Amino acid sequence: MVRQPLTAEQIAAGQRLGAALRAARAGRSLVEVALAAGISPETLRKIEAGRLPAPAFGTVVCLSQALDVPLSDLADVWLADMPIHQASQRPAAQVLQ
Repeated sequence: MVRQPLTAEQIAAGQRLGAALRAARAGRSLVEVALAAGISPETLRKIEAGRLPAPAFGTVVCLSQALDVPLSDLADVWLADMPIHQASQRPAAQVLQ
């Protein structure tokens, strides 16, 4: 399976996500948060820097828990400024039903 390249909007969303995670980590070391989330410090460094703009869902969930940030808040950061056709064809409430 060939993965499609990320769009400019998806790359921007990843950069917003990285900035939000870095802000949420304020006061805690990168290593501490990475280990609490069960990921490598280098992975967290790449996410925060925007060099890994589309981290795995499980990684985002674990970071959400480690940082005590609701997953829905991180989803809102990702979706901000994203054209609706890029984010989903249906509203999230319909997808989850």
